[in-house]
Amino acid sequence: MAGPVNIGTTQAANSSAHSPASATSYRSALTLLASLFFMWGFITVINGTLLPHLRSVFDLSYTQTTLIESVWFIAYFFASIPSAKLIERVGYQRAMVIGLAMMAAGALVMVPAARIPSYGVTLFALFVIASGITLLQVAANPYVAVVGKPETASSRLNLVQAFNSAGATLAPLFGGYLILGRSTSGTAVAGAAALTPVERLADAQSVVLPYVIVAIVLALLAVVIARFPLPAMGAATQRSAKVDRKGQSLWAHRNLVFGVPAIFIYLIAEIGVGNLFINFVSQPEIGNLTHQQASNYLFLLWGGMMVGRLVGAFVMQKVDAGKALAVASIGATIVMLVATFTTGHVAMWALISVGLFHSIMFPTIFTLGIRGLGPLTEEGSGLLIMAIAGGALVIVQGWLADHYGLQASFLLTAACELYILFYALWGSKPTHVLPDRQVG
Repeated sequence: MAGPVNIGTTQAANSSAHSPASATSYRSALTLLASLFFMWGFITVINGTLLPHLRSVFDLSYTQTTLIESVWFIAYFFASIPSAKLIERVGYQRAMVIGLAMMAAGALVMVPAARIPSYGVTLFALFVIASGITLLQVAANPYVAVVGKPETASSRLNLVQAFNSAGATLAPLFGGYLILGRSTSGTAVAGAAALTPVERLADAQSVVLPYVIVAIVLALLAVVIARFPLPAMGAATQRSAKVDRKGQSLWAHRNLVFGVPAIFIYLIAEIGVGNLFINFVSQPEIGNLTHQQASNYLFLLWGGMMVGRLVGAFVMQKVDAGKALAVASIGATIVMLVATFTTGHVAMWALISVGLFHSIMFPTIFTLGIRGLGPLTEEGSGLLIMAIAGGALVIVQGWLADHYGLQASFLLTAACELYILFYALWGSKPTHVLPDRQVG
């Protein structure tokens, strides 16, 4: 399990975990950590503009295109446990620096991948970047939970998630301008003549500048974090005592058992929409846009998720989380069916609007999944984090798009939304509820 990712446990930490010095400096530390969430949200979503670009450069099928994103999320599965082991050896602060260095190195590998150009080297570079992000995920989440007062831990986690959404919202504009806007394929209308070899080479090299910029920013951020006096983690991240977990089983908790596949399946839906969005709205019968123009609408999709999270955080102070999740899943199912079976701007705006409904799904499923786990919260949290690897199965939607059409492939997304509805109405109901564990 990804042991250090113990959000539910660390939220229960008491104020004894903080020294007077950390109590006065946690705000600046939180600001710095928020920049990490921003960067990995930014870099993850920039794939939404990179994928249609690479599809044109390498003349890829939809299956090959979505394989790029599958490699990205496979890194979550394979790198999470080694990341936890590394943190145990070098500590959280050094692990964050190493994660940023890995991301910068991967970004620089995109330079030779573009100059060759090579599909295989591109896959390797993205795997390295994603592995670095995984290390940051495992290291930064518990840090955010304990760098301030325990009673405001939930507020801090929501705040940095908003920064993550902000990065995701800005990424399409960055990629649209520096990648798609500077390439022949990105500025051509759908159905235009195939690129010549010279045009392919020129388009491939359009990714060099943006990834060099990203590498420089990551390297500078690594230096800042390495030199910053981050507060000590204290005892708040220690695992539950073995005696507290004796005789307890994760499999006795229905909300977790069905919550792990809920996270897994939700990631298929979210990543599938984000990665195929530009290709979808660019089609003549949908939006008839260039890839560059379509990236501006991708900005609205992710911006909708940011707005939805802010609204959802307020609404769920008064509305049961399960009911809110059910409403969101019903809304997402409806708009995905509209996107599948209509054309023109109706289909395009239906797909854009799904961001609003997806916005609350991950944090709400996560919260429902760890409800009532007590001393098992840490292990349950680790399972839910590892389920993010579900994004790798976006390749299934790529295969469906190749064989049955891009628009029809979004029926897979609608099916995913129906599982979320099942989870909200029944699967999320806790069984064998255990008392919360207090640390300290």
